[in-house]
Amino acid sequence: MIELLQQPAATSVAALAARIDQALPQTQCTRCGYPDCNAYAHAVAAGEANINQCPPGGAEGVARLAQITGRPVLPLDPSHGLEQPRVLAVIDEDWCIGCTLCIKACPTDAILGSNKFMHTVIAPHCTGCELCLPVCPVDCISLETVTGTLTGWAAWSAAEAEKARQRYNLHQKRQPSSAPAESAHEVSASAPTEAPAAAVAQPEAAPAPAAAAVDPKRAAIEAAMARARARRAGA
Repeated sequence: MIELLQQPAATSVAALAARIDQALPQTQCTRCGYPDCNAYAHAVAAGEANINQCPPGGAEGVARLAQITGRPVLPLDPSHGLEQPRVLAVIDEDWCIGCTLCIKACPTDAILGSNKFMHTVIAPHCTGCELCLPVCPVDCISLETVTGTLTGWAAWSAAEAEKARQRYNLHQKRQPSSAPAESAHEVSASAPTEAPAAAVAQPEAAPAPAAAAVDPKRAAIEAAMARARARRAGA
């Protein structure tokens, strides 16, 4: 009986979350405090987040969420950022070291490149989320304003939001699944007690060489950073 009584509430929250998600700009910038727009939408629907935590949506975005949820309109919470013109990430290709960190951080696969080759931003796919900035080890990414003084939904459209949503969903589908690791953990947990004991004892009997702990990719990035710093000093 309890499950039957709870089901309509859960369905109602899911339906409300879907409507809220449709009203968000889908920049996937995480400034709201959640990993993506959909997660924020569910938090708002469940009463766990306020409707004024989305800077890209701006004041109009808050008004949209207020209308959907029936909550009062609030000023945008400055702790999550300010409403600003939309920006485009631009990579200085002369200084790019090809580390691919920005490619991994981009939620809409708007950066083209490969390891040790320069990267470039595909402008129509960039949502201005700025997530590529903090991961760049040589600070070769800058932001350019592309909407003049227009901010919030005046600088963004429903069509652009839907395109960004689709690209983000495809990006998520291409991410490696954690299921194999979880399955392996479950298998080891269900094995006889003697096996884990042997597994624990093995590293003590034959410790791995220190060199094996070095991350080759991290070493390559640090070497590239050193070369970039030397080039900057020479310039």
